[in-house]
Amino acid sequence: MAGRRCPVSPGLAYGIQLPVQSQSTIYAEPWEAGAGPDDLVALARAADRAGFAYVACCDHVAIPRRLAPAMSTVWYDPVATLAHLAAVTERVRLLSHVAIVGLRHPLVTAKQYATLDHLASGRLILGVGAGHVREEFETLGVDFERRGAVLDETIDALRAALGEEEFPSHHGKLYDFEDLGQRPRPAQARVPLWVGGSSPAAVRRAALKGDGWLPQGDPRDRLPAQIETIRRLRGDEGEPFTIGAITEPLYVGTPDWDVGRRTLSGPPEALAESLRAYAAMGVDQIQVRFRCRSRTELTDQMARFGAEVSPLLDTSR
Repeated sequence: MAGRRCPVSPGLAYGIQLPVQSQSTIYAEPWEAGAGPDDLVALARAADRAGFAYVACCDHVAIPRRLAPAMSTVWYDPVATLAHLAAVTERVRLLSHVAIVGLRHPLVTAKQYATLDHLASGRLILGVGAGHVREEFETLGVDFERRGAVLDETIDALRAALGEEEFPSHHGKLYDFEDLGQRPRPAQARVPLWVGGSSPAAVRRAALKGDGWLPQGDPRDRLPAQIETIRRLRGDEGEPFTIGAITEPLYVGTPDWDVGRRTLSGPPEALAESLRAYAAMGVDQIQVRFRCRSRTELTDQMARFGAEVSPLLDTSR
């Protein structure tokens, strides 16, 4: 694809959605229920040491009672959490996966994330998405049915507000601002903006407005068609663009417990061979998740992945 490369790492980069900070029953492990800030710090530091390209945090303001049994109500604020972790890490980048930016005025979002990027010396990746919880939008006074259009304009407004101008301007249907200064500015001249979601509208939005795409759990057999759509929509666009994928759950080595039938497990060579298939599809970065029964087992898995699997992810193999 013209202009495609990953802005976080050469080759097939790998990142992780942090456990603990969001605890949906879809992916949370039992040990996370009793975990807290110390565990998040340990996991972020483990990612930093093991060569992970990024650590990621989700975003929900409030979970309605009807969804709480499945989603839980544990959703740490991404800006506060990533800022906390920025102070205890050195290299790993900080990704919002994803921020529901349509819930907030873009100048509020810009102030938060520009400050984060400034404090973290330019390690922010701003992942954005449309959201799906109706009650959040209704309570905050945002039109749920028009959330796609709201996100489209919000992305445009954020491009302006996170740029290099101290007094950015944007004149749109929903937001209109100029002559309002915000400092500190982001440390990066251009904060990477990755768009999340796998609907046709989200894929189109990523291709036309983003610097990257964060799929929402597309299985492997769906990815090639999605990637081809992005290539077609971008055409000869020469700007860097990062294609992402979320892998199956992983376990490095042979587990002595039931890790689930979908989990990829085995020696590093077998895992690397399987994961290199993503690169062959045109994927630049994979988001990995490990089955684990404790924080210690998870940090051990992350260390093994960084030391034994990642050197084998060379896409020229």
